[in-house]
Amino acid sequence: MDIIFLSDFKAKTLIGIYPWERKVAQTIQLDLEIALPDKRAAETDSIEHAVDYARVVECIREILEKKHFMLLEALAEHIAHTIMKEFKSPWVRISVAKLGIIRGVKRIGVCIERGTRYNAEHHDGNR
Repeated sequence: MDIIFLSDFKAKTLIGIYPWERKVAQTIQLDLEIALPDKRAAETDSIEHAVDYARVVECIREILEKKHFMLLEALAEHIAHTIMKEFKSPWVRISVAKLGIIRGVKRIGVCIERGTRYNAEHHDGNR
């Protein structure tokens, strides 16, 4: 299985359960692993078969700007669903963390996996 990744993606968004968190944007950090729908990009060396990394980042930024979540879990779930739908990914792993929100803790967050992780050599289809 071919996986692309985005590491240490930082952005500001409104997130949280406390009233002040609904008014002040907080910096969050995201790490993503996104399984590709097939291995044609590697086999053909053609951009038309690849996932556009910039589009992935743009998609996430749009979510962070337009939607507000109470919980990191809900944000991670929404991002996972969107990435799988928009980029036809069979599997994603997403880590979302708030930075410096609790004294003495650098990051606090959640990591989720959605979809099915499989070995491309054992999968019938466009492989």
